[in-house]
Amino acid sequence: MEDIDRITGDVVDVSMRIHRDLGPGLLESVYEAVLAARLQAMGYSVLRQLPIDIEFENIRCDAAFRVDLLVEGRVLVEIKSVEKLAEVHAKQLLTYLRLTKQPIGLLINFGGETLKEGVRRLANNYNPSALPAPLREPTKG
Repeated sequence: MEDIDRITGDVVDVSMRIHRDLGPGLLESVYEAVLAARLQAMGYSVLRQLPIDIEFENIRCDAAFRVDLLVEGRVLVEIKSVEKLAEVHAKQLLTYLRLTKQPIGLLINFGGETLKEGVRRLANNYNPSALPAPLREPTKG
C-alpha cells in the first residue's frame, strides 16, 4: 500500500507542473482530467467524479455528492479554479473526508496566479498507523 505522504506529495508536484505549463483560467474539469491522467501514468489508481452515497436519519441519498479525484482509494482531491480559495471550500472537503471516513484530502486551486497559495492539505483525525478501508468504485446492479 502506497504511503499517504508520498501520494499527497506526488499529487502536489504534478499539480504544480500542470499549473506552470497550462496556467490559470481553465475549467476545473480540464485540470481534473489532466491531473488524473498524469497520476495514472505514474501508476496510481485514480477515480474521477466518484459518487458518494450517504445516509442520514434512515434516509439514504444515492450519489449525494461526488469526489473530484480519489487517489489510491485513500486521498480525496477537491479541485477548484477560482481567484482565491474561501473557507467554505475547506469546510466542503472536511465534510467529504468525515463522511467517507478518509484521513487526508487535498484542496487544490488552479485559478490563482501561482499554485503555492492554492494548495491545502486537510486531515480528518489523521493517524498514520490507522489505515481506513479504501473507497471503491460503486458496483452496478
